[in-house]
Order: sequence, then structure tokens, then C-alpha cells
Amino acid sequence: MSADLSAIIDYEAMIDADAAAFLEAAARYLRPEDVQLLRQAFELSRAAHEGQTRKSGEPYITHPLAVATMLTEWRLDVQGLAAALLHDVLEDTGVTKPTLVEKFGRTIADLVDGLSKLERLEYQTKETAQAENFRKMVLAMARDIRVIIVKLADRLHNMRTLDAMREDKRQRIALETLEIYAPIANRIGLNKVYRELQDLAFKHLHPHRYHVLSKAVRAARGNRREVVSKILHSVSQKLVECNIEATIKGREKNLFSIYKKMQEKHLSFSEVLDIYGFRVIVNDVPSCYLALGALHSLYKPIPGKFKDYIAIPKGNGYQSLHTTLFGPYGTPVEMQIRTREMNSVAEAGVASHWMYKSGDASLDAAHQRTHQWLQSILDIQAESDDAVEFFEHIKIDLFPDEVYVFTPKGKIIVLPQGSTPVDFAYAVHTDIGHRCIAARVNHSLMPLRTVLRNGDTVEVITSTQSKPNPSWLSFVQSGRARSCIRNYLKSLQHEEAAQLGERLLKQAVSALASTPLTLDDALHAAYLTQYGEKDQPFDDVLADIGVGKLLPIVVARRLAELAGERTGENVHIGPVTIRGNEGGAVQLATCCHPIPGDDILGVITKGQGLLVHRVVCPNTKRVDHDKLLDVTWDSTKERMFGVNISILARNERGALAEIATAISQASANIESVDTQDTHVGDGFIHIHFRLQVESLAHLGKVLNEVQQIDVVQQAERR
Repeated sequence: MSADLSAIIDYEAMIDADAAAFLEAAARYLRPEDVQLLRQAFELSRAAHEGQTRKSGEPYITHPLAVATMLTEWRLDVQGLAAALLHDVLEDTGVTKPTLVEKFGRTIADLVDGLSKLERLEYQTKETAQAENFRKMVLAMARDIRVIIVKLADRLHNMRTLDAMREDKRQRIALETLEIYAPIANRIGLNKVYRELQDLAFKHLHPHRYHVLSKAVRAARGNRREVVSKILHSVSQKLVECNIEATIKGREKNLFSIYKKMQEKHLSFSEVLDIYGFRVIVNDVPSCYLALGALHSLYKPIPGKFKDYIAIPKGNGYQSLHTTLFGPYGTPVEMQIRTREMNSVAEAGVASHWMYKSGDASLDAAHQRTHQWLQSILDIQAESDDAVEFFEHIKIDLFPDEVYVFTPKGKIIVLPQGSTPVDFAYAVHTDIGHRCIAARVNHSLMPLRTVLRNGDTVEVITSTQSKPNPSWLSFVQSGRARSCIRNYLKSLQHEEAAQLGERLLKQAVSALASTPLTLDDALHAAYLTQYGEKDQPFDDVLADIGVGKLLPIVVARRLAELAGERTGENVHIGPVTIRGNEGGAVQLATCCHPIPGDDILGVITKGQGLLVHRVVCPNTKRVDHDKLLDVTWDSTKERMFGVNISILARNERGALAEIATAISQASANIESVDTQDTHVGDGFIHIHFRLQVESLAHLGKVLNEVQQIDVVQQAERR
């Protein structure tokens, strides 16, 4: 939007008009006191966002107001609408949660908090930050489904107004929408939101393909209008003949689903014949099956294309009969047959709870399935150690394709497409999964990696001696199974690592202390208070020693010092000896690249062992004294060490080859080399080498050899 146009628009008048329209829409189904609370929420949000603008130049308040207005279409309650108006105030303004609690109550404050990101915290990577924010939102959603309903409306409005963003940000947000938010909308039954989010994400991820395809669909509308009207007329006539009262709607498939079909089946647009479908909405369930029979007598059904989601609803509560028919001119015609209540669930999913408070069984079933899914999320969270892992597990469970299988007693279990008997076992109960040894599928003994199909009856055979096999991770599909198996294996590995760490620590203590040192709970507690994490068990320290994250001698030294402080003895312990080949327990700092012969200093990093710097490294000056450790090099030469050198040379033919030969003759390895122009003058070049040397003395020999070359002006360590 240009600056001139922005100046012309009277934003205040526009916002007042939009706010009045929102409050009027809310007043159609809320009490007057509820509308008054929404007015207060709007005024607080408007004042908090004062002076803030969107990328388009509009005042920021237009966004939460648009989100809240969208939610009135779903007849969301007053608390949800208030949270929508306030959803960015904790994140982007000076308003605090206690203020929201005081003005609007704990429930609305918790909803707003669940919608706020954790951006004030620092994370190592963007992926970790995204995963932590997602975990916070999902757990808030599990406590109150309104969190995700408001979040989806927020994301939908952002996607509708995404054009004002930079291209790289548009791509990132569109991809996140396609991978996370669209599947969540599908999972909780918000079908219209799901389709629109897909199309908007497609538009920004592949703009050229989107415009070409949308143009082709517009052209096809005209070409196929005759066929569509003929089918509508024939279907209406047939249903009237059969005395079935029904509403028939023609519908066009969304662009992204057409694009996906073209990709998956390698089709051109002209080969995708079923871009149109029809929906038959009847009064009750028996009429659904009567309508199905009538349609099958009108047009022949295509074998294998019938699905009964009424008898076996989808995991998100969706119910409908699906059949594909041979229509006029051989055109495949997709039909969906459902009741009015089923149509409500199909369009609005869990949001239909606020739209239709009729106590209808299909609505209740949809809410129950959503509740079961949210409970499974909490179970996965309990099994996942970190946010990134939790994020990955949930992404797996968001895939829309599902398979429906039965227990021997006839209970339906819904699993992701491609699931196996192991996924089934964990869906029944975690302990059943852990103790699973074999399975019968349709009464026949089958391998545990067998892919289950719709309608299979699965029986799991267990043993008290059995435990999860790491190889299961290569074929299980469900997030629940994957998280349960990983958690079990981690706890098993943790236990074994702690046992090994305990043995290594005892050896280090006995080698270190001149007098026997008793490792008791009080000493462990003193160590954790000073060097560990809050509420961390000492077993975690032992496990870190066992897997090589901590040096046993470092922990032993700390324990000996603490024991000396407790008894009043002055404990003097010599420096820790470093070879440089200790693995993850000892890391050589990449800022200063220490090598044997350098004066060195150790920095203890929590959970990551010992980081070795040169004493002259400026980074050690910023480290707390209690994290520094005296270290020295071992005299044995068991490996080569990386070091950087910089050479200033005349830019003559053969200079690089001559320098490389000298380095090789000095028995050093060249890892990498790069050159750059200098500011010294024309005819000179800087050459940077990354070398492998044995020690400081060896490096000195290399530099001496290089400096003997005529073209070299200067050679030094970097």
C-alpha cells in the first residue's frame, strides 16, 4: 500500500465500523453483559497495540479484530472471542498476564497465554524455538480446545494477508501452514479452514503453478458446465422418484488437492477428470443408504471406490458415504452422502459444538474423538524428552490418511496409513506394546512389520520377558509408538550408562585421592548444588560420564574439593592431563585451536564435558572462575591437531605449489586452503591454510620451512 493511499484512508473510522460490526455479530447469540466484556477487551487491545502497524501499513488492531469477527461465524463463546481480541498483547505489548487475570479472569488469561509464543527465551536454533512454541501451544490446546480454534483463525487471517511479507518469510510461513496448521485443522474437523489454508499455502509456495492451475480450472468450469448440470438434473430426478428428500450441491475440488493428485499420479490437468464432486444431504441415516442405492441404479459404481464413513467414522468425527460413479461421457463422478448434522461436523468439526448445541449424537462423537486425540498428545508429551522430538512425533500423527482396524472384541482402532501390529499394540496400551512378541492378523500369524489394511482384525501376543526392539523404529508409523519405544530405549541406555559411569568415577576417585573418599548422598547433593541442574538426579551425572559427555577425573576432582571443604582440609590436586582424543568428554575450542605445547585452560560446560582453550584466548576472560580447570597436555603423541596459519606471499606462478611442498616436507597435513587479495599492495596475496600438526614445536618447524621460500614475506599462526 502506498504512503499516499495510507494517508487518505481514515483508519480510525474504519476500525470503529469494523468493531461495531463485530459486536453486532456477537450480540446475535451472546448476552448483553458478554458483549460488554468484549467491548472492554477490544478497548484494551486497541490501547495496547496503539502505534503498532502491520506490514501492509494498517494499524495492528485490525488483525485481532478480523480474527475475532471470523470466530463469530462459528458462534465461539465470549471467552474465546475475548482471547482472540487479546491474543497478541502478551507477546507484542507491555500488558502482563496478571493484568489480564485481574480484568478478564483466569480462563481468558490462560487462553491468551496459550496463544503467545516463547520468543523472549533464547534457543540454539530456529527449529528448537519453533518446536518449543509448538509444544506450548499444543499442550494449551489439550487443556482447552479453544486455543487451537483461535490459533487457526489467526493463521487463516495471516495467510489471507501474507502478500505484504518478504518472499523468504512468506515461503517459511506457507510451508509451516501446510505441514502443521492445515493438518491440525483437518484433524479437528475444520474442513473449510483446512482447504483454504492448503490453497493459500500452495499459492505462496508455488505461485506460478497456482496461477496456471487456477486459470485451467476456470476454463474447465465453462467446458464442463453442461456435464455438471446434466448430472445435477439426473440425480435430483432419481431421488424424487425414490421419495428421498435431499439437497444436492455441486462442489469443485480445491486447487491444492488437484495439484497433489497430478503430482502423485503423474497426470496432466486434462487427465484429472474428477475435479467436480457432488454432495447429497438427507434427513437421516437410513436415507443415506437409500440414496446410495438410488445413485448406484442411476450410474454404475466404480469398483473399489466405495467408503462407508458412517459405520466407521474418521478419527476427526467425519461421517459420510463416499462413492465414485461412471457419469455421462465416461466422466467419473464423486458423490458424498450425509445427514445435515454430519454436514455440520464435516464443515466445522469441533467448532460445531458452539454452532449447534442440539445434543446430536454425531456432534458428540466428533468431540469425543477430538478429546481422545488430545489425550494421546498428552501421552506422547509424557514420553518425549525434548520439544523437537515431540514436534516430530506430532507431525507424524497429523497425516490425514488413516487405516481402521479391529480388536478381537470388535473395537475400532484408528491408526496412520502404513501402520503395523506394533503401532496397534501401542495404541491399545503402552505395556502391550513393550511386551509384544508376535501378532495374528485376521487369525493368521504375521510378522510384526506387516502393513495393516482397512478392516483387518489384529490380535497381539505378548510375553512378560519381552522388551522393545530398536529395529521397530524403522517401520512403526504412529507418533505414540515411536515416542514410547524411544523413551524405553533411552531409559534402558541411561541405566546402563549410569552403571558404567559409576565404575569409572570410583576408579578416578581412587586414583586421585591420597586418602579414601566416601561418595555419599550429601556429597552428591553438594556437587549438584554447585555444578548441576536444578532437581537433577546424580544418576544423570553418572550417565554423562558413562556416555563420554563428562570426564570422570573432572567430576572426581570437584567431589574431592567439596569433601575437603566439608572437612576443613586444604585439598590440593594437580592439573587434569589431556590427550585430545577423549571424544565428546573433551573438546578443543574452535576459537583458538589449542595444540600440544600451548599453555591451556579447561572450561567446564554443563552436560557437555570440558572445553579446552589456549590461556591467551580472550573467550576465557568472560568465564566464571569456578568453571575454570587447570589442564595440561599428556606427553604421548597419539594424534594430529588442527591449526590455522596465514601466509603473505608474492602472487607468482607456482607459489602455492612451492608452499604446499614445503608444508608436506615438514610432515604436516593440509586440510584446506583458501586465498584472498591483500591491502598490502598489488602483486601480493594472503593464503590461509588449515593444517594438521603434532604439537607447537612441530608447527614452529612448519613455519620455519615456509619462511625459507623466496616468495613468502610472512608466515604466522592465526
